[in-house]
Amino acid sequence: MAKILIIDDERSIRSTLREILEYEDYEVEDVDNGIDGLELIRKNDYDLVLCDIKMNRMDGMEVLTEGLYIKPDLPFIMISGHGTVETAVEASKKGAFDFISKPPDLNRLLITVRNALDRGSLVSEAKVLKRRVSKVRPILGGSQAILKIKETIERVAPTDARVLITGANGSGKELVARWLHEKSNRSGAPLIEVNCAAIPSELIESELFGHEKGSFTSAIKQRIGKFESANGGTLFLDEIGDMSPPTQAKVLRALQENKITRVGGEKEIEVDVRVVAATNKDLLKEIEAGNFRMDLYHRLSVILIHVPSLTDRKDDIGLLTQSFLDEICNDYGMPVKKISEAAMDALKSLPWTGNIRELRNMVERLIILSDKIITDADVKAFANPSSSTGITNVPAGQQTDYDQFANFQEYKDFAEREYIKFKLEKNNWNVSKTADDIDIQRSHLYSKIEKFGLKRGE
Repeated sequence: MAKILIIDDERSIRSTLREILEYEDYEVEDVDNGIDGLELIRKNDYDLVLCDIKMNRMDGMEVLTEGLYIKPDLPFIMISGHGTVETAVEASKKGAFDFISKPPDLNRLLITVRNALDRGSLVSEAKVLKRRVSKVRPILGGSQAILKIKETIERVAPTDARVLITGANGSGKELVARWLHEKSNRSGAPLIEVNCAAIPSELIESELFGHEKGSFTSAIKQRIGKFESANGGTLFLDEIGDMSPPTQAKVLRALQENKITRVGGEKEIEVDVRVVAATNKDLLKEIEAGNFRMDLYHRLSVILIHVPSLTDRKDDIGLLTQSFLDEICNDYGMPVKKISEAAMDALKSLPWTGNIRELRNMVERLIILSDKIITDADVKAFANPSSSTGITNVPAGQQTDYDQFANFQEYKDFAEREYIKFKLEKNNWNVSKTADDIDIQRSHLYSKIEKFGLKRGE
């Protein structure tokens, strides 16, 4: 049901308009002055405003200007008993949807209201669709670390310098890579992404460099690799730390010579590609362990950008949460829910092990399960399993013996295995559903199942 606000200092006009609009099943509120009207616009979500032009305390044109400043997409229909062509033109220039003279003609009023509401719906839908298809979301945050990242992007993006982005899963490494491409001179060419952890080691070379027909059993036709597909643009190698040593050697050669050779082929193909890589691993430790090539590390890390975890930038949680509230509520076609200060403090106190991705999932859950105002009680009730509120009251016999782990990596593997096992069992071992549930690619989940030796019914 559309919600309409009437602002008019004549009681008879307000009563008449309310009666007409409520008869048409609209939800109507009215007020007799512009100052109170603007306050209601700030506090509530209206689909349309009917506003008189000549009023005491505040002129209708001022209300129009201020109202559109507060809610830029809110349709205004201006009404006046002293209507002239000049007044109508001025109202249109200031952003009014239409102008109606008093006393309003019933049919003209209802048609104008219907058209204004339809336009408002189209504007909202267009914004949602534009956001869904837009190439890059903004990097949100005002913390010192985020401001430094934005400054680095501005300096580095116009160059062809290779960039290595480090940071925990879900912290926003991919977003940084997208902005590096978007602000570069290559933005007109494609940004090609490769998740090195999601592709089996025996297929990664074919994925990156392509292959010739008949080069191996399933190579029934020639395939163009990601390096060729990204020619003239940017190649984003995500989770580069999981790349196999043989593939690392071939990537190093491609970076040194700007040439690649397809699997099973002999011809060298020149490529003009800017490589941006990302990893959640400490590559220097991987080099010490013999898992990563030092020469490749130096080739990739001309510029280093570290994306901090959400727990290191908790001052940004408020801005991120409000952005997610607006975005998700608009996607669901519902009024934007409010969040109390206590609830925001509760969110800031949680240990965000899943970083921004976890926060967004949490906000979506709160939107679905909470009332109009999200409270701290809602946050505690619907907190993620990884949060402190989600792991309380564990029976003593089920407490984890932390002494059994020789190092942090062993504990991480243990926790990851238990979490994936729990999710698989919860979804009755439906791998596709579980992959969607924990927000990773299905192929990546299969790799994890194989890595941890998980079996159904164990």
